[in-house]
Order: sequence, then C-alpha cells, then structure tokens
Amino acid sequence: MRVCQFRHLPTGQDGFAKLNVPFYKIIDGPGPMAPPKKKEEPDKKVVASNRKARQFYEVLETFEAGLCLLGPEVKSLRSGKGQLDGCFGREDSGQLFLFNFYIPPYQFTTADPPDPRRTRKLLLHAREIDKIAGKLQTKGLALIPLEVYFRGGWAKVLLALARGKKGPDRRDDLKKKDQAREAEKSFKGKYRG
Repeated sequence: MRVCQFRHLPTGQDGFAKLNVPFYKIIDGPGPMAPPKKKEEPDKKVVASNRKARQFYEVLETFEAGLCLLGPEVKSLRSGKGQLDGCFGREDSGQLFLFNFYIPPYQFTTADPPDPRRTRKLLLHAREIDKIAGKLQTKGLALIPLEVYFRGGWAKVLLALARGKKGPDRRDDLKKKDQAREAEKSFKGKYRG
C-alpha cells in the first residue's frame, strides 16, 4: 500500500517557498490508516472435565453453552473446583438445564451458600435449544457435558450430543488403542533422522 506523507515546504532566506523541492513523500507501508488488527480469541482455562464421557459415550456433535451461576459458585469454579461425574443435560419447558453438576461451596462466602448440586440453566440461542431438543427426542441420545471452562471471563460448558456405548463397542475401542500404541512403539526408534 502506498501512502503520501505531506510536509511543510522549505523556505529560502527570502522567506518564500522553494518550488523545486517536492512537498510530499511517498511511503511504502501500512500508513496511518492501517486496518485494525484482529483480536485474538481469549484462551480458555479448563476448570473441570469429564474424562469418562468419551469412554462410555460416542460423541456425535458438540455445542458450547453459557452457564447461569451465582457469585460464590463462580469463585469456587475459578479456584479449579467442580466435578462433572454423573452430570447430564435435559430440556424442560423450552430451556436446557444441567443436572447433578457439583460445585463445592465457596469457603469465604458471607451469605447462605447455594446447594452444591442444584440445577443450573444453560444459556443458548433459541434456535440451538430447538435443534438440541429435537435431537434429544431420538432414542438413545443424551446431552453430556465434556468440560467446563472460562473463556473471556465467562463460564462456559462444552456439551456433547452422545450415544451410549455398549460393552463390545468399548472393548473394540480399547483394542484399537492398544494396537495403535503397539504400532507407535515399534516405529519409535527405527525412523529417526
């Protein structure tokens, strides 16, 4: 991009401008009106994860939702406490809720601490709620939280629309992992450059 930068005309001893000197200079570069830089997406700080979810469920689709929390719950989550074991989502009267999500009481709260396993509302757009609710009507699908994290100061939960794995499915997955691990071990020392 080429930009013109104007400057004052040099004057001679008589006080008049010298006309043989250019009064502008062409500069290559972004110039004073450079396009604004894109803001980088804030990093996410994971505070709780459901490790067994991928072991017991086949994840079909994931969604990001906000969490409706009280002040002491946010403080407790920021300190890295929270458990997703046995937690699930369900649609009720056109809204999605997260059941059985354990957030321990914040120790420095002055008011009455909220119930650690209370039902928490999930914050999504109406179209997303309708889409998820329609898919939950299918037999065998469940709404499972994979992880809870903070992004840009807001508490978020990564939800998965998942189907439960049966015993043989889990054994097949374990067998595939073992085979991949064995193949990786066998190639590890052979092809070093």
